[in-house]
Amino acid sequence: MQELLKQLTEHVGSIYLNYLLAISAVLLGAGFLLSSISICFGKPLSSVWKTYRSWLYMAPLILLTLYLGREATIVSVTLLSFLGVKEYARATGLYEDWWYMTMIYIGLFAVALLVSIPDPGTGALGWYGFFMALPVFAIEFIIIVPIARNKAKGQLQPVALSILGFIYLGWMFGHLGFLANSQHGQGYLLFLCFAVPISDVAAFTSGKLFGKNKLRDQISPKKTWGGSIGSFAVSMALPWLLHFSFPHFGWVELVLTGIIVGIGGQLGDLTMSFIKRDLGIKDMGTAIPGHGGLLDRLDSLIFVAPLFFHMARWFHDL
Repeated sequence: MQELLKQLTEHVGSIYLNYLLAISAVLLGAGFLLSSISICFGKPLSSVWKTYRSWLYMAPLILLTLYLGREATIVSVTLLSFLGVKEYARATGLYEDWWYMTMIYIGLFAVALLVSIPDPGTGALGWYGFFMALPVFAIEFIIIVPIARNKAKGQLQPVALSILGFIYLGWMFGHLGFLANSQHGQGYLLFLCFAVPISDVAAFTSGKLFGKNKLRDQISPKKTWGGSIGSFAVSMALPWLLHFSFPHFGWVELVLTGIIVGIGGQLGDLTMSFIKRDLGIKDMGTAIPGHGGLLDRLDSLIFVAPLFFHMARWFHDL
C-alpha cells in the first residue's frame, strides 16, 4: 500500500493527491451523513441530495481540469466566463443587444489571450501589465458603442450592464486563470476550489444550527449572522489545515488567505444575491441541479480569486 501511494505521489504530485483523497473523503462522508439522516429521522432531504449529486460530477471535473495543467485550466476558466456572461446577459436583458454582447465577448477573448501569452518585457507567463490595464480599454470600447450607433436614448443602462458584466464576470474571474501561470498554481487553485465551497457549506450548516438574526434580510433573507460567523471561522482554519497547498506561506499570508476566503466569499455571494433580487429572480439559471446557474455556484469564487491573486503576488510574485 505504501509503495502504491509513493508511486501515485510521484506521478500526480503530493498536493494533488492530498486533495484527491480529501475531496473523496468529504464526498463519501457527506453521502453517509445524508443517508443516516434520511434513515434515522425519516427526512427525504430531496433538495440537499440534488445538490450533493451535482458535486459528484463537478468535483471530478475540477480535479481533472487542474490535473491536465495550465492550458486546460485557462480554457476552462474562459469557457465558464463566456457561459456566466450569457446567464447574466439573459437575466438582465442585455443578451438581446448584440452590439454590447460583441464588445463583452471581445473583452473575454482578450482576457484569455493576456493570461495565456508571455509578458514581452519579462518573458513570464501571462502579460500582467496589459492584463491589469485591460478594463480601461474595455470600458472605452463599450462606451463607444452608442456613438458608433448614433444613439443616445436608453443607452446608459446597457453601457453600465456591459461594464459590470465584463469587469465582474470576465476580468475579475480571469484572475483565476492567471493563477495557473504560477509555479505554485496547482496548490493555489486546488485550495481555492476546495476552500470556497467548504466555506459556503459551513455558512449553510451553521446558519441552520445557530442562525437567528438575519445578516442582510433585504438582500438574502436566509443568510444569518450565525451562518456568517461559522463560515468565517471555518475559512480562517482552512489555510492552516491545508498549509501543504502553499508551504512557502508564512503566518501573515495564512491569516490573509483565511480573511479573503471568509469575507470575500460571503461578499461575492451577497453581490450575486442583490443582483438577482433586483432582477426579481431566484437563480441565474438552471445549469447545475440543486445549485441554480453557473453564477450561483461561482459567485463566491469571483470575489475571492482576484483578492487571493494579488495577495499571493504581493508576497511571493507568481
